[in-house]
Amino acid sequence: MVSVVSDNRLGRVAALVLAAVICVVGLPVPSATASPAVRYTNPIAERRADPHIFKHTDGFYYFTATVPEYDRIVLRRATTIQGLASAPETVIWRKHSSGEMAAHIWAPEIHFINGKWYVYFAAGRSDDIWRIRMYVLESSSANPVTGTWTERGRITTPWDTFSLDASTFVNNGVRYLLWAQQEPGISTNSNVYIARMGANPWTITGTVTRLTVPTLAWETRGYKVAEGPTVLQRNGKIFLTYSASATDANYCLGLLTASASADLLNAASWTKNPNPVFTTNDATGQYGPGHNSFTVSEDGLSDVMVYHDRNYRDINGDPLNDPNRRTRVQKVYYKADGTPDFGIPVADGPVPVRLKAYNATSFVRHWEYRAKLEANVSPLADSQFKLVPGLTGSGTVSLESTNFPGYYLRHRNNELWVERNDGSALFRNDASFSQRAGLAASSAVSFESVNFPGLYVRNSNGLVNLQAVSDAQGRADATFVLE
Repeated sequence: MVSVVSDNRLGRVAALVLAAVICVVGLPVPSATASPAVRYTNPIAERRADPHIFKHTDGFYYFTATVPEYDRIVLRRATTIQGLASAPETVIWRKHSSGEMAAHIWAPEIHFINGKWYVYFAAGRSDDIWRIRMYVLESSSANPVTGTWTERGRITTPWDTFSLDASTFVNNGVRYLLWAQQEPGISTNSNVYIARMGANPWTITGTVTRLTVPTLAWETRGYKVAEGPTVLQRNGKIFLTYSASATDANYCLGLLTASASADLLNAASWTKNPNPVFTTNDATGQYGPGHNSFTVSEDGLSDVMVYHDRNYRDINGDPLNDPNRRTRVQKVYYKADGTPDFGIPVADGPVPVRLKAYNATSFVRHWEYRAKLEANVSPLADSQFKLVPGLTGSGTVSLESTNFPGYYLRHRNNELWVERNDGSALFRNDASFSQRAGLAASSAVSFESVNFPGLYVRNSNGLVNLQAVSDAQGRADATFVLE
């Protein structure tokens, strides 16, 4: 039995916002607060596509991905996400020399299920490399990097057709399998499906539900593709991202949403977003972002999206033969209605932060280049800044715009603006600040002008200015939480 969700059911769904409460005695505390900033530097791994990072209870992050030779499965582990960049890489399995599992080793994912490790992956045959099917490896070793692995065989679905990108999650005590497959009678390269898992983690049972078919313009560029499904579970909702279109600069992410209390095998439980939620960005130089997974930050307070892209648009020949997809990470933010906001694929280098007003539920953003405060910022990138070494050096910092690289937060006539660096000494001074412990709370930050000592970046009547601070109100106005 196959259940189907209509692509015409479009909309958005509400969920609760993930937050960490910041309390300071004697000063106003906003009703909604920020989770701490994450500090990563992209890319995490060169020439690693379809990345999957799993945070285990042993304190390690485990990372696997597609290698450009498509001939093996690799695994790294580290105690931090950034540590994965330099962690040694181990080959835990190699393709067969002939027959099944002998070509196109794609998109491995690592999971810990019922006390054992499992890797899901796709593979073709030596005599038919495009006969892609899904397979599973198992290990009972405590450390899967050094442990032994057993082949558990192929995942059987209702059709013996092109299938890949198996993923799994648990909701309300039930384990589900997600995957992409070409269904007979539907003229697409792949659609996304869900089913309950059976008695073991390499079988499915019962109803198979078709969740989405690529029909929209952004899903059908180059190829009609919906693949790479994965879920983000947060506060009573299940957000399912999937990748669409060809694996070049057209590659992008779509989103399906369901209530965690709904019947996930009922197609009507899912709502499809009419637009992509994560796409190529020329300004930041990131192309074809997709095939993502989700993990959590080291403190457990932030959701982190893991994905691949390229840092150039034009590709010679088949994109599948281009080896230069890289693994990247960035924080997931949430809108006021609780839905995730993935923003844009940020530029290489440090992951940006947001500056949340210490005494308000608002963020510093640029609007027509003027810096102001706003609660519900759209687009998200208007409120994201890369903290970089100060343009004047000497231990200072500068705040570079995320969606306008090369533009910096600078003061002009005691007003804060986002403007392009013109290379002048005046601009470098105006755009450089001394980062201090927050004037109202040492856990937060304040920014003191380099060329006007004693004046601080301060919010005032919804705008952001450079002003002196002389009382408790001023100290609160000049204090920001990095999110």
